[in-house]
Amino acid sequence: MELGNDTQHLEFLLLGLAEDPELQPLIFGLFLFMYLVTVLGNLLIILAVISDSHLHTPMYFFLSNLSFVDICFTSTTIPKMLVNIQTQSKAISYAGCITQIHFFVLFVGLDDFLLAVMAYDRYVAICLPLNYMVIMNFRLCGLLVLVSWFVSFLHALLQSLMMLRLSFCTDLEIPHFFCELNQAIHRACSDTFLNDLVIYITAVFLGGGPLAGILYSYYKIVSSIRAISSAQGKYKGFSTCASHLSVVSLFYGTSLGVYLSSDVAQNSHSIATASVMYTVVTPMLNPFIYSLRNKDIKSALRRLYEREK
Repeated sequence: MELGNDTQHLEFLLLGLAEDPELQPLIFGLFLFMYLVTVLGNLLIILAVISDSHLHTPMYFFLSNLSFVDICFTSTTIPKMLVNIQTQSKAISYAGCITQIHFFVLFVGLDDFLLAVMAYDRYVAICLPLNYMVIMNFRLCGLLVLVSWFVSFLHALLQSLMMLRLSFCTDLEIPHFFCELNQAIHRACSDTFLNDLVIYITAVFLGGGPLAGILYSYYKIVSSIRAISSAQGKYKGFSTCASHLSVVSLFYGTSLGVYLSSDVAQNSHSIATASVMYTVVTPMLNPFIYSLRNKDIKSALRRLYEREK
């Protein structure tokens, strides 16, 4: 097979979720709806936090950052998919694929880190309540978010540069609705051992590290709540972290399920369909999870609505 060294004219073909032309309008309408709900829902969370002084706390500062990242996360993949369906094209340029991989890795890493930071915030709030405002000061909160962005950017840059070293063959079909890193790498004709090694190492440290931090935080939280004598106190303790725990379970449950099953399953289209859960559905549900069970968010949204009337 001939190596595709002329990257200027190189194109990948995104096969999408289904090849049946009759299903394309349904997929277009469904994904457009989910994208609009995701952007609107997360944007409302950001506006509520910015406009209401009662929400100028570390917890809601991290939540607004998570909402911003979720908007960017879905904007990395869905618009290109919708354009391809509308134009009846499956092509994405080599540069476009590398760019999509870079931003996808960046924002999925940020989701990972921000969920870990929010778990630490809940740990301090429940286990060290008297020192909460001293520990979770504005400087530390800003530093935690800044470090999350910095590490995620370096990781995304590393994966992008590792992609640039590969030479590609004529078989450039990716059985996915976006340029997924692992799928794109295995379209290469050159040796991908180093790329695979980097993916596994970074997955352990940058994926497993935050997950370990979340599990440890919740271990300490559960231990502290169990030590509370009153049932009302226990309920209040669990309720303060219920929304975050729901989001963590949804994000990690779906993403780990997809990547663990990919080692077993041979049907790439099934894996692509399952990926929709953590790439599209989870960012869409996050605003609902945080707003429906949160009186402060609901009150802020109500005041925002009344102000705009």
